[in-house]
Amino acid sequence: MIENFVADFARLISTEPECIEVTREDIDEKFSEITVYAHQQDVGKIIGKDGNMINAIKTVVSGCKAKDQISYRILVKPIDERPR
Repeated sequence: MIENFVADFARLISTEPECIEVTREDIDEKFSEITVYAHQQDVGKIIGKDGNMINAIKTVVSGCKAKDQISYRILVKPIDERPR
């Protein structure tokens, strides 16, 4: 659910939306890591000036913690750093 929201949001602000991939790794039952892989030119757009865009995404995602009691970390990486 959360990863779908992050993927949709990232696709809306990127110039190469077909390159967006989002993975979720559950670290334990209370913590998950969401990684957004994007085209190199879109990484900066997703992070935003002074991190404002990614912080807005994190704020919305942190609201989900109240519902499912899971903390999330969101990372943005270029698609060429994606594990194969």
